[in-house]
Amino acid sequence: MEHKTWMCLICGWIYDEAEGDPEHGIAPGTKWEDVPMNWTCPECAARKEDFEMVAI
Repeated sequence: MEHKTWMCLICGWIYDEAEGDPEHGIAPGTKWEDVPMNWTCPECAARKEDFEMVAI
């Protein structure tokens, strides 16, 4: 399974599907489309729509 990465366009924080965001209730391996719409960037509180997929 290929994991993707998503970058916050506001602050540059990276969401890696392989790592998830366990401190905020998102388990490792959680695909971006499965991250809840009310989740926000842990660094700047940007909304999910403020992220863009990036290749690392």
